This record gives sequence, structure tokens and C-alpha cells, in this order.
Amino acid sequence: MSKLEERVNEILGLDQPKEPVPNKEFQAPVPRKEDKKKTDVDNDYEHSRENYYNLIEKGQEAIEGILDIAKEGQHPRAYEVAGQLIGQVASTVDKLQDLQKKLKDLKEVPKSANANIKNALFVGSTAELQKMLKGNDESTKSKDITPPKDNISN
Repeated sequence: MSKLEERVNEILGLDQPKEPVPNKEFQAPVPRKEDKKKTDVDNDYEHSRENYYNLIEKGQEAIEGILDIAKEGQHPRAYEVAGQLIGQVASTVDKLQDLQKKLKDLKEVPKSANANIKNALFVGSTAELQKMLKGNDESTKSKDITPPKDNISN
């Protein structure tokens, strides 16, 4: 503090200002924790999820504050800002839900792989292909594996 400020405070009879008190409500952002046992997708999901939850909590606190100001001042601009803040928090909640859906889709991709063969490729010479198409080649014929009809009664 400068000498001028000290002198003005002394003349006005004000107490000397104390050192600023840190805001107890302020919390440092959560440091990123990386679990070596999990994949990058899972680690990124956990980190993104924590950030979305922090944003939603801070947004709710901000909404409460701006609504108090709007009620006291009855100014239309304060209500407009409150409405915008509510919209932004709602958007963040939607993003959190999208994150859940995206993770679910990522984890289902390997399970949903189709086992049906759509495009078969023949590897061989044209002569072998012609034999196969005519049905002359024993190595390419399909084998009948149906059981004999001896045990079937009418």
C-alpha cells in the first residue's frame, strides 16, 4: 500500500486493510488422474465426465447468484442473463448425455461386427474357376452333411 493510501485511511479513521483473505469457496480444478490399467478412451471419458460435472455445478451456482440479483434489481437484462445461463447449463447436461452415448457406441463396435461374408473372393486360375462353376472339381464342391433319413418316421 502506498503512503498516500495509508495517509487517507488515517485521516478518515479507517482501519488499515488486512491482507486479502483467500476465497474458501474457490476450489482448484481437479488434476487429471490417469489410471494406467484403463485404456485412453476410458481415461478420457472419466476426465471429460469430471469436467462436465464441475461445469454443471459452477453453472448452477452462477444461476442462483444471477437470479438473486435479478430479484433484487428487477432489471430485465439480469433476467435475460439468467435465461442464457440456464440454457448453457442445459446444453452442458446434454453434452454429458452425449458423452455417455458416444462411449457406449465405442464399446459396442467390436461386438456388433457382422460375421456374414458379403464379398467372397476366389483365388485360383480361370481353369479352376471354370471347373468349379461346372461342378467338375471335387475339391470345390460343397459337401452334404445332412443326417440320413433312416430314423425319420411318418
